[in-house]
Amino acid sequence: MEEQFAFAPAYELPSWPFVPPPELAGGQVVRHPLVIVGAGPSGLTLACDLAQRGVRAMLLDEDDTVGVRGASSRGICYAQKSLEIFERLGIFERIAAKGITWSFGRTFSGEQEVYNFNLQAASVSRQPPFINLQQFYIEWFLVERILELGLTDLRWKSRVTRVEPLADGVRLEVETPAGRYTIEADRLIDATGANSAIRTGLGIEAHASRSTDRWCISDVRFRKPLPTERWTWVDAPFNEGRGVWQHLMADGVWRIDYQMPEDCDTAYISRPEVAGARLREQLGPGVEFEFVWIGPYGYRDHLLERFRHGRVFFIGDAAHVVSPFGARGGNSGIQDAANLGWKLALVARGQAGDALLDSYDAERQPAARENLQVTSRSARFLAPRSPAEHTLRRAVVALAARFPFARALVNTGRMSVANDYPAAPQLPAGGRTVQNLPLRRADGRETTLMQLLAEDTRCIGLWFAPTADAARAALDATAGLPLRLLAVGGTDHGLPTLQPDDRLAAHVGAGEPGSFVLVRPDAYRARVLAQATPEAIADAVRTALALALDPAP
Repeated sequence: MEEQFAFAPAYELPSWPFVPPPELAGGQVVRHPLVIVGAGPSGLTLACDLAQRGVRAMLLDEDDTVGVRGASSRGICYAQKSLEIFERLGIFERIAAKGITWSFGRTFSGEQEVYNFNLQAASVSRQPPFINLQQFYIEWFLVERILELGLTDLRWKSRVTRVEPLADGVRLEVETPAGRYTIEADRLIDATGANSAIRTGLGIEAHASRSTDRWCISDVRFRKPLPTERWTWVDAPFNEGRGVWQHLMADGVWRIDYQMPEDCDTAYISRPEVAGARLREQLGPGVEFEFVWIGPYGYRDHLLERFRHGRVFFIGDAAHVVSPFGARGGNSGIQDAANLGWKLALVARGQAGDALLDSYDAERQPAARENLQVTSRSARFLAPRSPAEHTLRRAVVALAARFPFARALVNTGRMSVANDYPAAPQLPAGGRTVQNLPLRRADGRETTLMQLLAEDTRCIGLWFAPTADAARAALDATAGLPLRLLAVGGTDHGLPTLQPDDRLAAHVGAGEPGSFVLVRPDAYRARVLAQATPEAIADAVRTALALALDPAP
C-alpha cells in the first residue's frame, strides 16, 4: 500500500494595510532624506536601526506581508553578530524565545562521524553563537518594532518602477493600487534582493555566476527525539551518497536540505511522494511525519564592484549573493545594514561628513568578497567538479575518521562570523568586531556593550584606569564629538565607570592603566592606544568618523 504524506497547516503570516500616500493627492514631487526599497531582512534592519537612532526614513515594499507566500523557511540560521544587532534594536528576546539556540555541529560520512565543533567555546557574548528561526519571523518582529518606534514611513504595496539619478539625489517612480506617483530622495538604499530591478535599471553589472548544484528543501515535523545540533552528511547513505543538512527551527519544524543530481527534474524531486520517500529512508519505518513545505533551489552568486554609486547604496542580496553554506547570506545583509545605519545617522545629524559613507563600501565589499570565497570552497567540497576533486574529498573524509589534523579540512560550510575589516583611512589598523560582553558598572548594576551602544549614536571610549587630569582634558578635547568616555576601573577621574574585567581586557586587546579602546557604534574596534592622551583620543575619533577627510560636515 502506498504511503500517504500529510501537509501541516500553513503558517498564518501577518499583513498590513495599504494606505494611499499624500503624494497621490497633492501631485507635487516631495523630497525625502532617506528612502529604503525592500522590506526583507536587510531593508527592515536598516529602517529599524535608523529609527532606533531617531532618524526618519521611508521604506517601500511591493507586498503587504513578510516572508514568502506559502510559508517557506528561506533563511533560518542567525549568527551571533546579527543577534547582537537585534539586541540593540530591541527584538532579541523575542527571537530567543521563539527560535532554537544551538552551538554544536556534527559532520558525518555515511554512518561515521568525521568532524564536530562547538562554537560556544570561543564566545564571550551574551548572545549564543546561533539561533535557528524561520526568516519570516525575523521580518515580522522587525516590522512590529519599526511600528513601535514610530519614525519610519512604511509603505506597503508600493513598487518602484523607475529610478533616475540626479545631481543631488535620486528620483523614484512608484506604482500602488491607488495610482502612480513620483518622489525624490537625498539618498536611496536598494534592499530589493538578488533580482534587483533598481540595479538592472541603473545598468550596474552584478558579475553573476550560476551553480549547477541542486538541492531540495523539506520543512517537516516528525516524532523522533534528536539533539538540537546541526548535522551534516557529506555523502548520506539515505540520499544516494549525496549531501544533507539537518536543522531544527521554531514550531517543532525541521529543515532538511537534500543535495540532488545536477540534471534533476525540479518538479519531480519536490513531489510529496518523492520527498516523502527520501525522508522515510532517513527516519526509518514507523516514524510519523508531516510536511510543512517542500521546494527545490539552485543558487547563483554575484558581487557588485562597488556598493555605493553616488546617492544610491546597495545592501544585502542586491549587493552580493553567496552560496548558502554556512549561513553567510542573510547574516551578511543584516550586518551591511548595521554598518551603514550609524553612518547615515551621523551624517543626517551633521556630526560626520559624506566621506564617512564611502567607508561602507570600503568595509562591506571586502567582507562580501571574503564570504564569497569561503562559501565557494564549501560548494566545491560538497559538489566536486572533477575526478581530482572527488579523490581529494574521499581522502580528506577517510583521514578525518582517523586523524584530528584532517577534520578541520572537512568543509561542509564554515559558519558565519563577523568579518574583519581591512586597514583604511578610518581604520588604520583594520577593524574587528567586539562581542556583546556582559559588563558591570561600578555600582554593581549589570549592562552589556549593546545596551550601552543603544543609548545613542556615538562611539564608546573604554579607558583603563585614567588619571583625573587626563580625563578632564579628554572631555574638553572631545567636546562636540559623538563619543562617550567610560573608565574601566580607577577612581576619582569623574567618568562613568565599569568594573575591571579580565575577559573584557583580553577581548579588546588592552587593559594596562592608561590604555584606551575606541568602539564604533556598530560594535567594531576602531583603535587601540597603548597610552592614551586627550589629543590622541580626539584624533582617533575624528579619524574613525572620516572627519579628517571631510572636516566640515
